[in-house]
Amino acid sequence: MEFDIASGDFKKAGRASSQIKKVLKQLQVDPKIIKRIVVAIYEAEVNIVAHSFGGKLTAHINGNSIEVTLTDNGPGIKDIEQAMQEGFSTASKEVRDMGFGAGMGLPNIRKNTDELNVTSEWGVGTTVWFRNQF
Repeated sequence: MEFDIASGDFKKAGRASSQIKKVLKQLQVDPKIIKRIVVAIYEAEVNIVAHSFGGKLTAHINGNSIEVTLTDNGPGIKDIEQAMQEGFSTASKEVRDMGFGAGMGLPNIRKNTDELNVTSEWGVGTTVWFRNQF
């Protein structure tokens, strides 16, 4: 499954996680596991919408696991370790005024995934990859 994610389009944020949730339900995945997966995907979608110039989400279901890769275009993350800290945010005032940008995106992704890898190049973009077993 592939989804394009537009920068600044908060109305469509969550479209990918919603579609993937439907597929996981059809596969009769445990609802608690579905919730973890959907939270991680949604947080990653919102990060692309709020912080990048747009990106793509790809999800592969392989037997009893799902692998999700999100790539975006710029600006990148200067310090991934710092960005993984709860409460740290570089969100604009406009994004915060909409109720986003509380600095919980990457920490929530980490809490809700079995494996996580975040790579970023400043000025180029970020890739978030994670896997969950079910």
